[in-house]
Amino acid sequence: MPDEPPIRAVIAPVTPLQQNCTIVWCAKTRKAAVIDPGGEVERILKAASDHGVAVDKIWITHGHLDHAGGTEALRRATGAEVIGPHRDDAFWIDQITADGGRWGMPEARSFTPDRWLADGDRVQLGETEFEVYHCPGHTPGHVVFFHRQARFAQVGDVLFRNSIGRTDFPRGNHAQLIQAITGKLWPLGEDVRFVPGHGPMSTFGAERKTNPFVSDAALQFA
Repeated sequence: MPDEPPIRAVIAPVTPLQQNCTIVWCAKTRKAAVIDPGGEVERILKAASDHGVAVDKIWITHGHLDHAGGTEALRRATGAEVIGPHRDDAFWIDQITADGGRWGMPEARSFTPDRWLADGDRVQLGETEFEVYHCPGHTPGHVVFFHRQARFAQVGDVLFRNSIGRTDFPRGNHAQLIQAITGKLWPLGEDVRFVPGHGPMSTFGAERKTNPFVSDAALQFA
């Protein structure tokens, strides 16, 4: 029989922006990490309960409201450790409470992570491990979580199917974003399936072929 996959995952879109909050768990221990709990914490908790997993970690790709606004409420509900993003996104996290009031998400709260992340870090989940890649450009402190054995990545707002993250926010940088995608994500392999911050999943290989912003052909003539 083939080996059981080391991790499993379910996507639970939250907030009016339909942000892809992802619940990923260690198949052996059923300990779960919630990646980017932007809001609707009760819905996230129900999804975890429905799949019979225990929320042990909260991982944040970047500090934007729709990705991190529910972090503090989820931490209080579960006692889970908050990990990420990179410290350069602290200014975004600090303004979540104010941004929530402006954008119709009054329950959103700023927070302080239990651990900031840096490029090359690793994060443990039960008996399995994810690699961390610092991928600035959309925000300066954006990180990506990658599970090498499962060929799976959660890339936040760095890359989408047929698109890339916006770089017109404060401290965004288009050149940095392109370099992060081509220099850090592409080398992980064309077979890697990824969950973007919004919209459907894709693979790095498909984006190298068809993405109008970062396909090999598009960059050749850039």
